[in-house]
Amino acid sequence: MEKTQKQLNIALIGGGPTALLTFKSLLDQNETNLSITVYERKQLLGAGMPYSRDGALDEHITNVSGNEIPDLLEPVSNWINSEHKHTLNRFDLNADKFNEYKVMPRLLFGRYLADQFTGLIKKAKDKQIQVNIRYGCEVTDIIDVPELNMSKVVCGDSEDLFDKVIICSGHHWPTKNEGMVEGYFDSPYPPEKLAHRTNHKVAIRGSSLTAIDAIRTLARANGKFIKKPDGGIYYLLDEDSPDFKMLMHSRSGLLPAVRFHLGDSHLSKDAVLSNDEVKTVMEKNGGFLPLDYVLKRNFLEPLEESDPGFYNQIKNLSIEEFVEKMMHTRHEHSAFELLAMEMVEAERSIRKRESVNWKEMLAVLSFAMNYPAKHFSAEDMARLKKHLMPLISVVIAFAPQSSVHELMALHQAGILDIVSVGEKADVSISDENKILYIHEDEKGEEVSVQYETFVDAIGQPHLELKDLPYPGLIESGSVASAMLMFQDQKTAEALHKNGDNKVIRFADGQYYQLVPGIAINDSFQVLDIYGAANERIFMLAVPYIGGYNPDFSGLDFGEAASKRVVEAIFNLHPFTTPEAA
Repeated sequence: MEKTQKQLNIALIGGGPTALLTFKSLLDQNETNLSITVYERKQLLGAGMPYSRDGALDEHITNVSGNEIPDLLEPVSNWINSEHKHTLNRFDLNADKFNEYKVMPRLLFGRYLADQFTGLIKKAKDKQIQVNIRYGCEVTDIIDVPELNMSKVVCGDSEDLFDKVIICSGHHWPTKNEGMVEGYFDSPYPPEKLAHRTNHKVAIRGSSLTAIDAIRTLARANGKFIKKPDGGIYYLLDEDSPDFKMLMHSRSGLLPAVRFHLGDSHLSKDAVLSNDEVKTVMEKNGGFLPLDYVLKRNFLEPLEESDPGFYNQIKNLSIEEFVEKMMHTRHEHSAFELLAMEMVEAERSIRKRESVNWKEMLAVLSFAMNYPAKHFSAEDMARLKKHLMPLISVVIAFAPQSSVHELMALHQAGILDIVSVGEKADVSISDENKILYIHEDEKGEEVSVQYETFVDAIGQPHLELKDLPYPGLIESGSVASAMLMFQDQKTAEALHKNGDNKVIRFADGQYYQLVPGIAINDSFQVLDIYGAANERIFMLAVPYIGGYNPDFSGLDFGEAASKRVVEAIFNLHPFTTPEAA
C-alpha cells in the first residue's frame, strides 16, 4: 500500500480574535498540507467587534494588560515601537514609556491584532499553506453533507465544501426594540450611536464593563473630564446638557471590582482539570462532575497555599455560605464607597506587585470550571448561576483604573448613580411607545419610571438554538439544544408536571434541564439531536455556547478553546489516505 497526502480544507467563520487564535493554533501544528479560508463580513481581520469601531471608540480600553495577552507573533510591548507616532499621540501614548502591565486603548489593540493576523497569514503562505480571505462575506448558512464527510458554507451566491468548519462569529446582540422605539438601545454597540447630546436622565441596565462602555461614551458627548494638578480628574458638564444624568440599574446594586496585580498573568491555564481526572470523578459520582469538587480543586486548594489565613476563614463554608459572606461584606458599604476602598486596595496591589489572592483564585476557578461545566448536574448548574456566578461576575470583571476614576468623577459631579432593582426588574414599552423601567424600591413596592433613553448594557446575552443564523444546521437536526441531566429525577419529574417548560423528559426516560445555546462536547464539536458529535463542525461563537460554558468570554478562553478544537481536528484527520499500489 502507498499513501497519498490529502489536503485538509478548513473554513473559519468570522475573522476576529477567536479566529486569529485558531489560525495560530493551526499553524502551530507544523502541518503544511492545509487550505484555510476565512469568512469575514467586514474588511478587517483580527479586531472583531470588541476592538474595532463596531465595539469601541477612542475612549474605550481593554480590561487586560499587555502581559496577559496570549502569545502571538510578537509581544505588544515590541509591536508598539513600530506603530506610527501620529497614532500613539492620538491615544496619548509614548512607545518609550509603554508599560505592559497597564491596559491599552481597544482600537489600538485592534490594530495590533490585525497586524498579528497579517503576519500569521504571511507565515502560512511562506510554508506553502493556502490561505483565502473572503472579506465582506457574511455567511448565511452552513449545511452538513455527511455522505461526503464535508460541510457546505453558503455566502452570497457561493457554496463551498470544507472538511472542517470552525464557527468563530463572535458577539451578537439581537434587535428587540432598537430602531422601533425611540431612545431604546438593545446594546451600547456600535458606541457611535450613543455619541450624541442627551440632555435628560438616561437609564442603563447593568453595571458591568459593558455598562462602563456606555457611560464613557455618553459622558464625553455631554461634558468633559479635566485633569487636576494632583493628577486626578473631575467632570465638567456642558452648558447645553444641564439635565444630563445617568442611572445604572443593577440587580445587586454593586459595581465591578477594580483591576489589581495578578500573580499569574495567564490565570493558571494549566488549572483546567484533565479529561482523565474528569472521567474518574464522574465515574465515582453517578456520571456527574460535582461543582463542590471543582471548587475544592481550583479554588480552595490553591488558596490554602497562597493565603492560608483567608483559607482557614472559609474552608468549611458551603458555596452558598461563602458567597453570602463575600456579598455581605460588599453590601456593608454603598457601591461608590466600596469602589473607592477597592481603588486603594488595587493601587497598593499594583504598586507592591502583590496579588489579592482570593480574587485571583476566584478568577482561576471561573476559567477552570468553564470547560467541564457541561458535566455538572442540572442542580449544580442552577447553584452556580444563582450563587457563585453573581459573585464571580462582580469580582473578576477587573475594571481598569482609568474607568474607575471616571466613574468616581461622574458620581462626585452628581451625574452618575446606581440603584439596586432586584431580580424582578423589567423594561416595558407602553402603548404610547414610552420606555418604562419597572422594579421594586427599597421598601419592596413596585415603581415604574419613564425614560427618554434606555441602554441595555448587561453584556452578551446567552442565545438559544432558534437564534443560530444557520437554518441548514437546525432543519437537518445537525445541532441540538444544550441540556443537563437532573441528579434528582423525582424533583425533576415534579417540576415537569407543574409546567416548567425548561424541564423535559428525553427519549431515554430521564429528565433534563434545558440551558441556553447548543450542545457541544469537550472539543467544541456540535452535537446532533441524537447526541452524536459532528467531526466536521466546531462551535466557538460565544453567544451560542453559554449553557455549557457559563463564563465564556475573553482572550484566554479563545486561546484555550481554539487549541482544543485544533487538537481534535488533527487527531481526527490522518492527512494520508491508503491507495492500492
